[in-house]
Amino acid sequence: MSFRAFISVDIDPNPLIENFSKALQNTGARLKAVRMEQIHMTLKFLGPTDEGLVPKIEGIMKEAVTGVKPFEIGFKGTGAFPNLNYIKVVWVGLVNSEPLAEVSRVLNDEMSPLGFKREGRGFSPHVTVGRLKGSKGKEMIQEILSKTKTADFGAQTIDRLKLKKSVLETSGPTYSTIAEVPFPTD
Repeated sequence: MSFRAFISVDIDPNPLIENFSKALQNTGARLKAVRMEQIHMTLKFLGPTDEGLVPKIEGIMKEAVTGVKPFEIGFKGTGAFPNLNYIKVVWVGLVNSEPLAEVSRVLNDEMSPLGFKREGRGFSPHVTVGRLKGSKGKEMIQEILSKTKTADFGAQTIDRLKLKKSVLETSGPTYSTIAEVPFPTD
């Protein structure tokens, strides 16, 4: 049996990010906001994953965090992918996320022999807040992004990786944790 999967770090409930998300939603734009309890930083998207691979994936996750002690990341700045003129994804940036870049690199390298496609683009530290469907309200979204492009949204300690199962539904995706790997503390 297989399931749709990704490896991530969860982002704790954050009132500042939630206020930013609400401001975006109040523009009237066709924005599909990420539910606050589901905000995360994806380190490796796996896609269809055989349940039998979970122990091997968990082992690679443990290898990826070897030598990475819990650390604090900051949430700073906002932006859009692919760019501000053609907005598909609205995000909040991460600072001090270098350890996650290395974890992501190891995951990308070590998952390849299991049949998971290597990520072609470089690591881009961000959390997705919403996805824009169409251009209605784009100017108001751009205005909010210009006012928040250097905004500080607080910080959080990162201390574990999670293998998540994603079930796509009409109301949006539902995530559940399949495996959890804490960062070493000594």
